[in-house]
Amino acid sequence: MKIFKPNFWNKKNNLISVFLLPLSFFLQLLVILKNCLVVKKKFSIPVICVGNIYLGGTGKTPLAIEIVEILKKLNRKPAIIKKFYKKHNDEFELIESKKISLFKNTSRATAISAAQNNKFDCVVLDDGFQDSSIHRDLNILCFNEKQLIGNGYTIPAGPLREPLSVLKKSHIILINGNKNVDFEEKIKDVSNNINIFYSTYLPANVEAFKNHKLFAFAGIGNPQNFFDLLKKNNLKVHVKKAFPDHYNYSLAELNELIKFSHKNNLKLITTEKDFFRIKKYYLKEIQCLNIKLKINDKENFEKEIIKYLW
Repeated sequence: MKIFKPNFWNKKNNLISVFLLPLSFFLQLLVILKNCLVVKKKFSIPVICVGNIYLGGTGKTPLAIEIVEILKKLNRKPAIIKKFYKKHNDEFELIESKKISLFKNTSRATAISAAQNNKFDCVVLDDGFQDSSIHRDLNILCFNEKQLIGNGYTIPAGPLREPLSVLKKSHIILINGNKNVDFEEKIKDVSNNINIFYSTYLPANVEAFKNHKLFAFAGIGNPQNFFDLLKKNNLKVHVKKAFPDHYNYSLAELNELIKFSHKNNLKLITTEKDFFRIKKYYLKEIQCLNIKLKINDKENFEKEIIKYLW
């Protein structure tokens, strides 16, 4: 079944959200009660959490990969930790393709213990801000300038996993996109102790797609962000198609995309995550845009990370 984020999540005072607010409050109350009963486990190695409160599509994995590279330059031995979900194999393969050690388990705490037992001296938790069973030494929350917090409500009335007030538990906010003074003020209203940084995506192989008419498709948290990135880099997207996050493409569906692209003289392009989901089919007609995350003011970003390592 295809599930897309509803449009009303982007609108503040709409009737559907207002109708769903009591359910949102009830679900948040259950979360609070659950967290009160959980015993938090502390590890002997630093745990850096890269998380979000907006549901999906905020760039957690690219940031986790970039932080690992920073840690390696500091002569640390880092690993990425992810909770095991069967449908997230695309993310696992993407991380491992970067020659990064990955530990995954249905229990994040068990995965961290495994990394610790294998002599890794720090871990980057890719997702897990909502996992109250783990003590984190550094919390980094990701936002994308296109969505930020949507209508500001929690699920199901809005797209937030938790209310904005939980930002007080974070140390660093990374916003992918342009500077947003209004949003910075909202963050500061919650806590003045949060350091705010910005980032952008840099395509590594954009030249391969220039002077081509493109058919772009994506099954990620926010497909429109991918389409906007292509446009920002002056690529000619003639057709675009969005699929749900972590979509499991069938070979028949992919062949239909290829057939359409051939008929209309289009070149197929998708995201790295989607590419790892479909590469088992060995379809040379489908290529991906490789990206690297660039952190603005990276020197000070690294200094903030170092504070929590020793």
